[in-house]
Amino acid sequence: MNCLRIFKQAKRKKKMTRIVTIIAAAAENNALGKNNDLLWHLPDDFKRFKKLTTGHSIIMGRKTFESFPKPLPNRKHIIITRDKNYSINHKDCIVVHSLKTALNLTKNEYLTYIIGGGEIYKQAIPFTTKIELTRVHADFEADTFFPELNLNDWKLVFKEYHPKDERHKYNFTYLTYTKK
Repeated sequence: MNCLRIFKQAKRKKKMTRIVTIIAAAAENNALGKNNDLLWHLPDDFKRFKKLTTGHSIIMGRKTFESFPKPLPNRKHIIITRDKNYSINHKDCIVVHSLKTALNLTKNEYLTYIIGGGEIYKQAIPFTTKIELTRVHADFEADTFFPELNLNDWKLVFKEYHPKDERHKYNFTYLTYTKK
């Protein structure tokens, strides 16, 4: 069931159905990144990420935020850090010190995205209702990993394979899971 349809149904019932979505690209060995950088360049995946997250709140760890050259346009950034002195002077950025606080800030939004990194994904799994995972079909040396999913808890509802080509060095598959 797509997000717009869920939202329209919830609106008709006068009850907001909240969707908390993890969005990630992970290798076959669940590698996400190394030295606070991505391990691959997949332009189509970047476009998909932009299309899905634009207009929504994105929750992330401090290192993920710092990996961006600047805040991503048209998104509210909620940055989680343990550093009580950490601050950002940008109108689209809010600094918090726990995932619980971040999720509470978005409790009235029908769709919120968790965008990383590895530890934030791990903490977010119990609160997540949907996962948008781009599976990169290769193994990489990494220092940050996507958590192992218990597939007994998730239903695969969408799968789309993309072979490597002149713009994409690796084969990859978009996978959408919903919580059972």
